[in-house]
Amino acid sequence: MIKNFLRGFSALSLALVPFLSSPAALAAPTAEVTTLADAVGLVKVTEEDRTGYSRSSFKHWNSGDDATDGCNTRAEVLIAEAVVAPAVEAGCKLSGGTWRSYYDGQEVTSAGALDIDHMVPLAEAWDSGASAWSAVRREAYANDQGATVSLVAVTARSNRQKSDQDPADWMPPSPEAQCRYVGEWVSTKLRWGLTADDRELEALKVYAEGPCEDTIVRYTPAA
Repeated sequence: MIKNFLRGFSALSLALVPFLSSPAALAAPTAEVTTLADAVGLVKVTEEDRTGYSRSSFKHWNSGDDATDGCNTRAEVLIAEAVVAPAVEAGCKLSGGTWRSYYDGQEVTSAGALDIDHMVPLAEAWDSGASAWSAVRREAYANDQGATVSLVAVTARSNRQKSDQDPADWMPPSPEAQCRYVGEWVSTKLRWGLTADDRELEALKVYAEGPCEDTIVRYTPAA
């Protein structure tokens, strides 16, 4: 029985060789898993510069991950994050459904009461390296559904309180949300190769070396 298993495993391994050695497979980014402290240590530090920033430099919302479903990125995120699925009507109009805004712990039953927050705000991304990107890459960033932490459905109030601030100046009001938030912030910065300024990094270190030392960060570099 063991020999048959090994023989089958060997055959499967040989069958996978062409796939694993193909250019597409070799080029696929590798998922990284590390502690929050180590992840913070990977974020490069530079001064931030908002010169030339415009929200319109980041095209959103586009047609989303599925260009055939009639829903834009905002709607697709709302559908994906609902704890009770909404009905999807003609023109991707959402009705019903329930969401939980993790920033403030609020339960929301109207899609219109939610914002889709960019975990690292567009202005902060611009300051941290996106100013040098192509328009195509900025659009990819603004509509990123390749990582579940990049875009998050939260109450409009909490999103607007956050605005374009980094963790040195704003944290979710719900204490239970803060370690998750710091981990997702750092994950997004690493995914997109964004930098941090000195104040931001020091704030991240306070959480990484204190109440959030057990937080695990997972990220896959954006293609």
